[in-house]
Amino acid sequence: MTAPLSAADASSPSRREFLKQTTTAVVAGAVATGASQVASGAFAGGSDVLKVGLVGCGGRGSGAAVQALSADPQTKLVAVADAFADRLESSLREIKSSEVADRVEVDDDHKFVGFDAYKHVIDTCDVVLLATPPHFRPQHLRACVEAGRHTFVEKPVAVDAPGVRSVLESCELAGKKGLSVVSGLCWRYHAGIREAFNRLHNGEIGELVALECSYNSNGVWEPRVSRGQCSNEMEYQMRNWYYYTWLSGDFNVEQHVHSLDKLQWAMKDQPPVKASGSGGRSQRIDPQYGNIYDHFSITYEYPGGVKAFARCRHFRNCTNDVTDHFYGTNGVCHISGDDARIVGRSKASLASDVTTTGSDGARIASETKWRFRGRAKNMYQAEHDELFAAIRSGQPINNGLYMTYSSMLAILGRMVAYTGKELTWDEALASEEDLSPPAYDWVDIPRPDVAIPGVTPFV
Repeated sequence: MTAPLSAADASSPSRREFLKQTTTAVVAGAVATGASQVASGAFAGGSDVLKVGLVGCGGRGSGAAVQALSADPQTKLVAVADAFADRLESSLREIKSSEVADRVEVDDDHKFVGFDAYKHVIDTCDVVLLATPPHFRPQHLRACVEAGRHTFVEKPVAVDAPGVRSVLESCELAGKKGLSVVSGLCWRYHAGIREAFNRLHNGEIGELVALECSYNSNGVWEPRVSRGQCSNEMEYQMRNWYYYTWLSGDFNVEQHVHSLDKLQWAMKDQPPVKASGSGGRSQRIDPQYGNIYDHFSITYEYPGGVKAFARCRHFRNCTNDVTDHFYGTNGVCHISGDDARIVGRSKASLASDVTTTGSDGARIASETKWRFRGRAKNMYQAEHDELFAAIRSGQPINNGLYMTYSSMLAILGRMVAYTGKELTWDEALASEEDLSPPAYDWVDIPRPDVAIPGVTPFV
Protein backbone atom coordinates (compact mmCIF):
# COMPACT_ATOMS: atom_id res chain seq x y z
CA MET A 1 0.00 0.00 0.00
CA THR A 2 1.09 3.55 -0.60
CA ALA A 3 0.92 5.50 2.64
CA PRO A 4 0.69 9.30 2.73
CA LEU A 5 3.53 11.16 4.36
CA SER A 6 1.49 11.81 7.47
CA ALA A 7 1.03 8.07 7.93
CA ALA A 8 4.68 7.48 8.81
CA ASP A 9 4.93 5.30 11.89
CA ALA A 10 5.63 7.90 14.56
CA SER A 11 5.09 5.31 17.26
CA SER A 12 7.99 3.09 16.13
CA PRO A 13 11.01 3.06 18.47
CA SER A 14 13.69 5.68 17.96
CA ARG A 15 17.07 4.66 16.60
CA ARG A 16 18.53 5.38 20.04
CA GLU A 17 16.19 2.82 21.61
CA PHE A 18 16.81 0.40 18.77
CA LEU A 19 20.59 0.54 19.13
CA LYS A 20 20.34 -0.14 22.85
CA GLN A 21 18.67 -3.43 21.97
CA THR A 22 21.32 -4.57 19.47
CA THR A 23 23.56 -6.40 21.89
CA THR A 24 25.78 -9.40 21.51
CA ALA A 25 23.17 -11.44 23.37
CA VAL A 26 20.68 -10.69 20.61
CA VAL A 27 23.19 -11.88 18.05
CA ALA A 28 23.87 -15.09 19.95
CA GLY A 29 20.19 -15.85 20.30
CA ALA A 30 19.43 -15.28 16.64
CA VAL A 31 22.20 -17.61 15.53
CA ALA A 32 20.37 -20.48 17.19
CA THR A 33 17.76 -20.42 14.42
CA GLY A 34 18.02 -22.53 11.30
CA ALA A 35 18.22 -19.48 9.04
CA SER A 36 21.81 -20.10 7.95
CA GLN A 37 21.01 -23.16 5.88
CA VAL A 38 18.07 -21.46 4.21
CA ALA A 39 19.90 -18.20 3.49
CA SER A 40 23.04 -19.69 2.01
CA GLY A 41 21.53 -22.41 -0.13
CA ALA A 42 17.98 -21.48 -1.07
CA PHE A 43 18.90 -20.07 -4.47
CA ALA A 44 22.01 -22.08 -5.29
CA GLY A 45 21.85 -23.37 -8.84
CA GLY A 46 20.22 -20.29 -10.27
CA SER A 47 16.79 -21.75 -11.12
CA ASP A 48 14.71 -19.63 -8.74
CA VAL A 49 13.74 -16.02 -9.22
CA LEU A 50 15.29 -13.69 -6.65
CA LYS A 51 12.91 -10.98 -5.48
CA VAL A 52 14.75 -7.68 -5.03
CA GLY A 53 13.64 -4.75 -2.91
CA LEU A 54 14.96 -1.19 -2.81
CA VAL A 55 15.03 0.93 0.35
CA GLY A 56 16.00 4.52 -0.47
CA CYS A 57 14.95 5.85 -3.86
CA GLY A 58 17.57 8.49 -4.58
CA GLY A 59 19.92 8.49 -7.54
CA ARG A 60 22.27 5.92 -6.03
CA GLY A 61 19.37 3.67 -5.08
CA SER A 62 17.91 3.83 -8.58
CA GLY A 63 21.29 2.96 -10.06
CA ALA A 64 21.76 0.08 -7.63
CA ALA A 65 18.37 -1.36 -8.60
CA VAL A 66 19.28 -1.37 -12.29
CA GLN A 67 22.66 -2.92 -11.56
CA ALA A 68 21.12 -5.60 -9.33
CA LEU A 69 18.68 -6.65 -12.04
CA SER A 70 21.46 -6.53 -14.64
CA ALA A 71 23.60 -8.86 -12.53
CA ASP A 72 21.22 -11.83 -12.73
CA PRO A 73 18.54 -12.51 -15.36
CA GLN A 74 16.48 -14.44 -12.80
CA THR A 75 15.70 -11.36 -10.70
CA LYS A 76 12.83 -8.95 -10.46
CA LEU A 77 12.25 -5.75 -8.52
CA VAL A 78 9.07 -6.26 -6.51
CA ALA A 79 9.05 -3.61 -3.77
CA VAL A 80 10.40 -0.13 -3.09
CA ALA A 81 10.45 2.16 -0.05
CA ASP A 82 11.28 5.77 0.63
CA ALA A 83 10.42 8.48 3.11
CA PHE A 84 8.83 10.50 0.30
CA ALA A 85 6.26 9.38 -2.26
CA ASP A 86 7.52 11.77 -4.95
CA ARG A 87 11.07 10.41 -4.68
CA LEU A 88 9.74 6.88 -4.89
CA GLU A 89 7.77 7.57 -8.06
CA SER A 90 10.63 9.42 -9.79
CA SER A 91 12.96 6.53 -8.99
CA LEU A 92 10.56 3.98 -10.45
CA ARG A 93 10.23 6.03 -13.63
CA GLU A 94 14.01 6.07 -13.96
CA ILE A 95 14.37 2.34 -13.39
CA LYS A 96 11.55 1.61 -15.85
CA SER A 97 13.35 3.63 -18.52
CA SER A 98 16.39 1.34 -18.28
CA GLU A 99 17.26 -1.88 -20.07
CA VAL A 100 15.81 -3.98 -17.21
CA ALA A 101 12.33 -2.42 -17.34
CA ASP A 102 10.70 -5.76 -18.16
CA ARG A 103 11.67 -7.09 -14.71
CA VAL A 104 10.23 -4.20 -12.70
CA GLU A 105 7.08 -5.63 -11.12
CA VAL A 106 6.24 -3.11 -8.41
CA ASP A 107 2.48 -2.68 -8.03
CA ASP A 108 0.85 -0.01 -5.91
CA ASP A 109 0.54 -2.37 -2.96
CA HIS A 110 4.34 -2.69 -2.88
CA LYS A 111 5.21 1.00 -2.82
CA PHE A 112 5.90 1.85 0.80
CA VAL A 113 6.33 5.38 2.19
CA GLY A 114 7.40 6.55 5.63
CA PHE A 115 9.95 5.84 8.30
CA ASP A 116 8.76 2.25 8.74
CA ALA A 117 8.52 1.50 5.01
CA TYR A 118 11.69 -0.59 5.04
CA LYS A 119 9.98 -3.25 7.16
CA HIS A 120 7.49 -4.02 4.42
CA VAL A 121 10.17 -4.33 1.74
CA ILE A 122 12.13 -6.75 3.92
CA ASP A 123 8.99 -8.84 4.43
CA THR A 124 8.55 -9.12 0.66
CA CYS A 125 12.04 -9.73 -0.76
CA ASP A 126 15.00 -12.08 -0.88
CA VAL A 127 17.65 -9.41 -1.54
CA VAL A 128 17.45 -5.87 -0.17
CA LEU A 129 19.34 -2.84 -1.49
CA LEU A 130 19.96 -0.28 1.28
CA ALA A 131 20.48 3.19 -0.17
CA THR A 132 18.85 5.61 2.26
CA PRO A 133 20.77 8.44 3.92
CA PRO A 134 23.51 6.77 6.02
CA HIS A 135 21.88 7.50 9.37
CA PHE A 136 19.33 4.74 8.82
CA ARG A 137 21.77 2.04 7.72
CA PRO A 138 22.37 0.33 11.11
CA GLN A 139 18.67 -0.12 11.85
CA HIS A 140 17.82 -1.26 8.33
CA LEU A 141 20.73 -3.68 8.09
CA ARG A 142 19.88 -5.26 11.44
CA ALA A 143 16.30 -5.83 10.31
CA CYS A 144 17.49 -7.40 7.04
CA VAL A 145 19.89 -9.77 8.74
CA GLU A 146 17.43 -10.83 11.40
CA ALA A 147 14.93 -11.60 8.63
CA GLY A 148 17.53 -13.66 6.74
CA ARG A 149 17.92 -11.31 3.77
CA HIS A 150 21.01 -10.86 1.62
CA THR A 151 21.92 -7.16 1.39
CA PHE A 152 23.71 -4.61 -0.70
CA VAL A 153 24.74 -1.85 1.70
CA GLU A 154 25.69 1.57 0.38
CA LYS A 155 28.50 3.49 2.01
CA PRO A 156 28.99 4.69 4.69
CA VAL A 157 27.31 2.23 7.02
CA ALA A 158 26.81 4.54 10.01
CA VAL A 159 27.20 8.15 11.15
CA ASP A 160 28.21 7.59 14.78
CA ALA A 161 29.95 5.03 16.98
CA PRO A 162 26.77 3.37 18.35
CA GLY A 163 25.74 2.78 14.75
CA VAL A 164 29.14 1.32 13.93
CA ARG A 165 28.93 -1.10 16.83
CA SER A 166 25.47 -2.16 15.72
CA VAL A 167 26.65 -2.81 12.15
CA LEU A 168 29.60 -4.87 13.40
CA GLU A 169 27.17 -7.07 15.32
CA SER A 170 24.81 -7.34 12.35
CA CYS A 171 27.62 -8.41 10.05
CA GLU A 172 28.80 -11.00 12.57
CA LEU A 173 25.27 -12.36 12.67
CA ALA A 174 25.09 -12.35 8.86
CA GLY A 175 28.25 -14.44 8.73
CA LYS A 176 26.81 -16.99 11.13
CA LYS A 177 23.60 -17.14 9.12
CA GLY A 178 25.40 -17.56 5.79
CA LEU A 179 24.08 -14.28 4.39
CA SER A 180 25.88 -12.14 1.85
CA VAL A 181 26.58 -8.51 2.76
CA VAL A 182 28.17 -6.55 -0.08
CA SER A 183 29.41 -3.00 0.44
CA GLY A 184 29.02 0.03 -1.78
CA LEU A 185 32.70 0.88 -1.31
CA CYS A 186 33.06 0.30 -5.01
CA TRP A 187 36.84 0.63 -5.46
CA ARG A 188 37.26 -2.76 -3.79
CA TYR A 189 35.48 -4.18 -6.86
CA HIS A 190 37.64 -2.46 -9.50
CA ALA A 191 39.95 -4.98 -11.19
CA GLY A 192 42.86 -2.59 -11.63
CA ILE A 193 42.74 -1.26 -8.10
CA ARG A 194 42.48 -4.78 -6.75
CA GLU A 195 45.62 -5.76 -8.61
CA ALA A 196 47.44 -2.65 -7.35
CA PHE A 197 46.64 -3.52 -3.74
CA ASN A 198 47.57 -7.16 -4.26
CA ARG A 199 50.97 -6.01 -5.46
CA LEU A 200 51.28 -3.57 -2.57
CA HIS A 201 50.41 -6.28 -0.04
CA ASN A 202 52.85 -8.67 -1.69
CA GLY A 203 55.70 -6.26 -0.92
CA GLU A 204 56.28 -4.80 -4.36
CA ILE A 205 56.98 -1.36 -2.87
CA GLY A 206 58.51 -2.71 0.32
CA GLU A 207 57.20 -1.83 3.76
CA LEU A 208 54.70 1.00 3.94
CA VAL A 209 56.07 4.12 5.63
CA ALA A 210 53.42 6.75 4.78
CA LEU A 211 50.05 7.10 3.08
CA GLU A 212 48.27 10.07 1.52
CA CYS A 213 44.81 10.58 0.07
CA SER A 214 42.93 13.58 -1.28
CA TYR A 215 39.28 14.09 -2.15
CA ASN A 216 39.23 17.72 -3.21
CA SER A 217 36.25 18.39 -5.46
CA ASN A 218 33.60 20.96 -6.31
CA GLY A 219 31.01 19.38 -4.06
CA VAL A 220 27.67 17.71 -4.67
CA TRP A 221 24.10 18.81 -5.20
CA GLU A 222 22.85 22.10 -3.77
CA PRO A 223 20.06 22.08 -1.16
CA ARG A 224 16.97 20.86 -2.98
CA VAL A 225 14.14 22.67 -1.22
CA SER A 226 13.62 25.66 1.04
CA ARG A 227 12.01 25.57 4.44
CA GLY A 228 9.01 27.35 2.98
CA GLN A 229 8.39 24.36 0.70
CA CYS A 230 8.31 21.91 3.61
CA SER A 231 5.63 21.28 6.19
CA ASN A 232 8.09 20.87 9.07
CA GLU A 233 11.80 20.86 9.95
CA MET A 234 12.09 17.08 9.76
CA GLU A 235 10.96 17.10 6.16
CA TYR A 236 13.33 19.97 5.34
CA GLN A 237 16.36 18.23 6.80
CA MET A 238 15.44 14.87 5.29
CA ARG A 239 15.08 16.34 1.81
CA ASN A 240 18.42 18.14 2.21
CA TRP A 241 19.98 15.21 4.08
CA TYR A 242 23.53 15.64 2.81
CA TYR A 243 23.96 18.88 4.74
CA TYR A 244 23.10 17.50 8.18
CA THR A 245 25.62 15.50 10.17
CA TRP A 246 22.99 13.32 11.81
CA LEU A 247 21.85 12.13 8.38
CA SER A 248 25.05 12.05 6.29
CA GLY A 249 27.83 11.96 8.88
CA ASP A 250 29.27 15.08 7.18
CA PHE A 251 30.90 14.84 3.76
CA ASN A 252 34.12 13.51 5.28
CA VAL A 253 32.06 10.43 6.13
CA GLU A 254 29.61 10.33 3.24
CA GLN A 255 32.00 10.96 0.34
CA HIS A 256 35.61 10.97 1.50
CA VAL A 257 35.02 7.47 2.91
CA HIS A 258 35.96 6.14 -0.54
CA SER A 259 39.50 7.47 -0.17
CA LEU A 260 39.73 6.55 3.49
CA ASP A 261 38.68 3.04 2.58
CA LYS A 262 41.76 2.79 0.38
CA LEU A 263 43.92 3.79 3.35
CA GLN A 264 42.35 1.01 5.35
CA TRP A 265 42.79 -1.39 2.46
CA ALA A 266 46.49 -0.56 2.18
CA MET A 267 46.87 -1.20 5.92
CA LYS A 268 45.14 -4.59 5.58
CA ASP A 269 42.15 -3.19 7.45
CA GLN A 270 43.85 -2.82 10.80
CA PRO A 271 42.57 0.31 12.56
CA PRO A 272 44.80 3.29 13.40
CA VAL A 273 45.99 3.97 16.91
CA LYS A 274 44.87 7.59 16.97
CA ALA A 275 44.01 10.64 14.89
CA SER A 276 44.20 14.43 15.00
CA GLY A 277 43.27 17.15 12.58
CA SER A 278 41.10 20.09 11.71
CA GLY A 279 38.24 21.24 9.51
CA GLY A 280 35.72 24.00 9.06
CA ARG A 281 33.46 26.01 6.73
CA SER A 282 34.94 28.46 4.24
CA GLN A 283 32.57 28.52 1.25
CA ARG A 284 29.49 26.73 2.53
CA ILE A 285 28.73 29.18 5.31
CA ASP A 286 25.08 30.00 4.55
CA PRO A 287 22.51 28.40 6.90
CA GLN A 288 21.03 26.51 3.95
CA TYR A 289 24.11 24.27 4.13
CA GLY A 290 23.05 22.84 7.47
CA ASN A 291 25.80 22.08 9.96
CA ILE A 292 28.44 20.18 7.95
CA TYR A 293 31.96 21.37 7.16
CA ASP A 294 33.39 21.96 3.68
CA HIS A 295 37.00 20.94 4.40
CA PHE A 296 38.94 18.49 6.57
CA SER A 297 42.61 17.65 7.08
CA ILE A 298 43.23 14.59 9.24
CA THR A 299 46.35 12.68 10.24
CA TYR A 300 45.99 9.05 11.29
CA GLU A 301 48.77 7.14 13.05
CA TYR A 302 48.91 3.38 12.60
CA PRO A 303 50.83 0.76 14.59
CA GLY A 304 54.57 1.00 13.99
CA GLY A 305 54.41 4.77 13.52
CA VAL A 306 53.07 4.67 9.95
CA LYS A 307 51.15 7.89 9.30
CA ALA A 308 48.32 8.53 6.87
CA PHE A 309 47.51 12.05 5.72
CA ALA A 310 43.94 12.58 4.52
CA ARG A 311 42.48 15.79 3.18
CA CYS A 312 39.18 16.62 1.53
CA ARG A 313 37.33 19.75 0.58
CA HIS A 314 34.30 20.96 -1.33
CA PHE A 315 35.45 24.25 -2.85
CA ARG A 316 34.16 25.66 -6.11
CA ASN A 317 36.50 27.30 -8.64
CA CYS A 318 39.54 25.59 -7.12
CA THR A 319 41.93 22.90 -8.32
CA ASN A 320 40.54 19.41 -7.79
CA ASP A 321 42.57 16.42 -6.64
CA VAL A 322 41.13 12.95 -6.07
CA THR A 323 44.20 10.73 -5.75
CA ASP A 324 45.85 8.26 -3.40
CA HIS A 325 49.56 7.64 -2.82
CA PHE A 326 51.22 4.89 -0.82
CA TYR A 327 54.93 5.26 -0.02
CA GLY A 328 57.05 2.21 0.69
CA THR A 329 60.71 1.54 1.37
CA ASN A 330 61.17 0.34 -2.23
CA GLY A 331 58.71 2.44 -4.21
CA VAL A 332 55.39 4.21 -4.47
CA CYS A 333 51.87 3.16 -5.50
CA HIS A 334 49.78 5.89 -7.13
CA ILE A 335 46.04 5.67 -7.70
CA SER A 336 44.09 8.28 -9.63
CA GLY A 337 40.61 7.39 -10.81
CA ASP A 338 40.84 4.24 -12.92
CA ASP A 339 44.60 4.60 -13.20
CA ALA A 340 46.74 2.48 -10.86
CA ARG A 341 50.53 2.60 -11.01
CA ILE A 342 53.44 1.25 -9.03
CA VAL A 343 56.87 2.86 -9.29
CA GLY A 344 59.47 0.77 -7.51
CA ARG A 345 63.19 0.56 -6.93
CA SER A 346 65.63 -1.78 -5.26
CA LYS A 347 67.42 -0.66 -2.12
CA ALA A 348 70.78 -1.33 -3.79
CA SER A 349 70.07 1.15 -6.56
CA LEU A 350 68.88 3.95 -4.32
CA ALA A 351 72.12 5.93 -4.09
CA SER A 352 72.94 5.79 -7.79
CA ASP A 353 69.38 6.65 -8.79
CA VAL A 354 69.28 9.96 -6.91
CA THR A 355 70.10 12.87 -9.14
CA THR A 356 69.94 16.58 -8.48
CA THR A 357 68.13 18.59 -11.13
CA GLY A 358 68.17 22.18 -9.99
CA SER A 359 65.01 23.42 -8.31
CA ASP A 360 63.26 20.13 -9.08
CA GLY A 361 65.13 18.46 -6.20
CA ALA A 362 65.82 14.71 -6.19
CA ARG A 363 64.50 12.19 -8.67
CA ILE A 364 64.56 8.47 -8.15
CA ALA A 365 64.68 6.42 -11.32
CA SER A 366 62.68 3.22 -11.22
CA GLU A 367 63.81 -0.34 -11.81
CA THR A 368 60.38 -1.92 -11.27
CA LYS A 369 57.31 -0.39 -12.86
CA TRP A 370 53.74 -1.56 -13.24
CA ARG A 371 50.63 0.04 -14.59
CA PHE A 372 47.20 -1.47 -14.98
CA ARG A 373 46.57 -1.94 -18.70
CA GLY A 374 43.54 -4.18 -18.66
CA ARG A 375 39.88 -3.41 -19.17
CA ALA A 376 38.05 -3.16 -15.86
CA LYS A 377 34.36 -3.89 -15.61
CA ASN A 378 32.25 -1.04 -14.26
CA MET A 379 32.89 -1.36 -10.53
CA TYR A 380 29.32 -0.42 -9.60
CA GLN A 381 28.10 -3.32 -11.72
CA ALA A 382 30.83 -5.64 -10.45
CA GLU A 383 29.57 -5.25 -6.87
CA HIS A 384 26.20 -6.66 -7.83
CA ASP A 385 27.58 -9.29 -10.17
CA GLU A 386 29.61 -10.72 -7.31
CA LEU A 387 26.74 -10.41 -4.82
CA PHE A 388 24.32 -12.39 -6.95
CA ALA A 389 26.94 -14.92 -7.98
CA ALA A 390 27.61 -15.52 -4.28
CA ILE A 391 23.92 -16.02 -3.55
CA ARG A 392 23.56 -18.47 -6.43
CA SER A 393 26.65 -20.45 -5.47
CA GLY A 394 25.82 -20.62 -1.77
CA GLN A 395 29.28 -19.14 -1.05
CA PRO A 396 28.43 -15.88 0.76
CA ILE A 397 30.44 -12.67 0.62
CA ASN A 398 30.64 -10.62 3.80
CA ASN A 399 32.26 -7.17 3.46
CA GLY A 400 31.18 -6.27 6.97
CA LEU A 401 34.50 -5.68 8.69
CA TYR A 402 36.09 -3.38 6.15
CA MET A 403 32.95 -1.42 5.33
CA THR A 404 32.45 -0.78 9.05
CA TYR A 405 36.06 0.05 9.88
CA SER A 406 36.34 2.44 6.93
CA SER A 407 33.15 4.20 8.03
CA MET A 408 34.54 4.44 11.58
CA LEU A 409 37.81 5.84 10.22
CA ALA A 410 35.80 8.65 8.64
CA ILE A 411 33.75 9.20 11.80
CA LEU A 412 36.97 9.39 13.84
CA GLY A 413 38.24 12.07 11.45
CA ARG A 414 35.06 14.07 11.92
CA MET A 415 35.28 13.72 15.69
CA VAL A 416 38.80 15.10 15.93
CA ALA A 417 37.99 17.97 13.56
CA TYR A 418 34.76 18.91 15.35
CA THR A 419 36.31 18.81 18.84
CA GLY A 420 39.89 19.84 18.08
CA LYS A 421 41.12 16.92 20.20
CA GLU A 422 43.48 14.05 19.49
CA LEU A 423 41.49 10.84 19.94
CA THR A 424 42.39 7.18 19.90
CA TRP A 425 40.51 4.64 17.84
CA ASP A 426 39.33 2.91 21.00
CA GLU A 427 38.03 6.14 22.51
CA ALA A 428 36.13 6.99 19.35
CA LEU A 429 34.67 3.52 18.87
CA ALA A 430 33.43 3.53 22.50
CA SER A 431 31.75 6.93 22.11
CA GLU A 432 28.13 7.13 23.23
CA GLU A 433 27.35 10.10 21.00
CA ASP A 434 24.09 9.19 19.29
CA LEU A 435 23.17 11.62 16.51
CA SER A 436 19.60 10.41 16.04
CA PRO A 437 16.60 12.68 16.65
CA PRO A 438 14.32 12.12 19.67
CA ALA A 439 11.78 10.32 17.47
CA TYR A 440 10.99 9.72 13.82
CA ASP A 441 7.98 11.89 13.03
CA TRP A 442 7.08 14.72 10.67
CA VAL A 443 7.50 17.48 13.24
CA ASP A 444 9.77 20.45 13.91
CA ILE A 445 13.04 18.95 15.16
CA PRO A 446 15.98 21.09 16.40
CA ARG A 447 18.30 22.78 13.95
CA PRO A 448 21.77 21.45 14.82
CA ASP A 449 24.63 23.83 15.51
CA VAL A 450 27.85 23.94 13.52
CA ALA A 451 30.67 22.35 15.52
CA ILE A 452 33.36 24.66 16.92
CA PRO A 453 36.78 23.08 17.60
CA GLY A 454 37.81 23.63 21.20
CA VAL A 455 34.20 24.23 22.21
CA THR A 456 32.31 21.20 20.90
CA PRO A 457 32.87 18.37 23.40
CA PHE A 458 33.80 14.80 22.70
CA VAL A 459 31.03 12.58 24.01
